[in-house]
Amino acid sequence: MRVLLMAYGSRGDVEPLVAVAMRLRDLGVDVRMCTPPDFADLFDSVGLPLVPIGEPVRPFVTGVLTGKVQAPAEGLPARAAAMTATTYEAVIGAAEGCDVVLATGLLPAAAGARTAAEHLGIPYVFVAYFPAYLPSPHHPPFERPGRPFPPGVTDNRVLWDLDAETMNVLFGTGLNALRATVGLPPVDHFRDHVLTDRPWLATDPVLGPWQEPADLHVVQTGAWFRADDRPLPADVEAFLQAGEPPVYVGFGSIPLRDADDVARAAVEAVRAQGRRVLLSRGWADLALADDQDDCLAVGEVDHHALFPRVAAVVHHGGAGTTTTAARAGAPQVVVPQLADQPYWAGRVADLGIGAAHDGPHPTFESLSAALAAALTPEARSRAAAVAARISTDGATVAAKLLLETAG
Repeated sequence: MRVLLMAYGSRGDVEPLVAVAMRLRDLGVDVRMCTPPDFADLFDSVGLPLVPIGEPVRPFVTGVLTGKVQAPAEGLPARAAAMTATTYEAVIGAAEGCDVVLATGLLPAAAGARTAAEHLGIPYVFVAYFPAYLPSPHHPPFERPGRPFPPGVTDNRVLWDLDAETMNVLFGTGLNALRATVGLPPVDHFRDHVLTDRPWLATDPVLGPWQEPADLHVVQTGAWFRADDRPLPADVEAFLQAGEPPVYVGFGSIPLRDADDVARAAVEAVRAQGRRVLLSRGWADLALADDQDDCLAVGEVDHHALFPRVAAVVHHGGAGTTTTAARAGAPQVVVPQLADQPYWAGRVADLGIGAAHDGPHPTFESLSAALAAALTPEARSRAAAVAARISTDGATVAAKLLLETAG
């Protein structure tokens, strides 16, 4: 049995696939990974073979989000078409001899993966990491670049219909051009084709529930956690043991336009609460402005090992970070930047396990207020109660489902 797992996006898109890959490997399955080359070191560390898709994504994403690279909305169809074709070329080779392809991340890339699977005659599964990525009468889609919703339209089904039209315009032509070159018929509805009529949802039912009734048959597996028994780095362990639990601050693989200002505001806000700081550099390259011993800047660390030992987690609101913090029982301050992050900020606030920052631009004052709310005994108690309800077998469920899908 051989399975191909594909993700085009940030580390938050890739890391959960590693969890499923390791479960599959335990079941005797040959696993291949297909992602941008940014994550080669991650796969090397766990012994998973990687077939890279195109060029690294970090330089482009960093340039766009920091304003150093202009990416006008009118150029999106051409970029999407190139992404679809590049992903197809990577997957068509990597999936040779595979029994099933699972894809996630940006939809133009997933379209290339489905086209490759169809060309090879093998099953294809799409997985989303947050409910609002999938059409539902219970929530709206998020707006696409350069395609705002009409003023005054609030009906979710109408908005999803508009979203489907937008995807056909932005992404459909490129997909059908590729399909014509490989002898496949055109598709009329890009979004429905990529998502399929039975997409998976890799979220915890407590933290990210799928609401019924809905028009789409969704298979919710639970969130995908990777077992990792590596110890924390020595400097992190020493810092943790040197005082009271610190506050973790990190924005993962999200670059920030004003990274120095954000880091300074975060450190000052945490200090104002009488707490120490663990500052994660991440793709924003966050750095400390001084060398006081109440702060430590760190690279990549195992969040599953770290978060149970911190006082709170200040982060961007990615699905993986939100879920890991919730599983650890750590109160959260979510500073959402884009995509799924406002959704997760809302869930943290609704569950009472922390605070949702108002907007993507934190200041000392705004972070101080959010931290004050997250560091209360009530928030800590509620976070512990929610942690006790989060399931940990999502990756195992997904691995077994993939075996069933492959037949």
